[in-house]
Amino acid sequence: METTALVSEPVLPPLPEGVRVGDERLVQLTEAAGRKVAALIAREKQGEFLRVAISGGGCNGLSYKLRFAPEARKGDILVPSAGVRVIVDTKTALYLKGTHIDYSSALIAGGFKFTNPNAKASCSCGESFSV
Repeated sequence: METTALVSEPVLPPLPEGVRVGDERLVQLTEAAGRKVAALIAREKQGEFLRVAISGGGCNGLSYKLRFAPEARKGDILVPSAGVRVIVDTKTALYLKGTHIDYSSALIAGGFKFTNPNAKASCSCGESFSV
């Protein structure tokens, strides 16, 4: 009789109180973006979460910020996407809903690219927008 070993998903620690789980209707990473973020998380060792935030600034008034975080905070929304755990604060979620994040390794115009259906205008660099 042949036996097969079951491979289980790693057990993740429980989320802090006040953290909600969302889905890719809020924000979605492409497979290319997910691979790049996973590689950066492993290399940088700054945290296991990708925090996506929007702050004032940039050519058009609002700009995207990406950073790694060791944990989610009360009020955050956790979105699993392309093998990455993305966290978004509730204020950012208002501007981010429906956004796709892609990654290109091209030497010219490469990097992370945001496609945000809420943006009425964006600058040529793609790092800032207005609503």
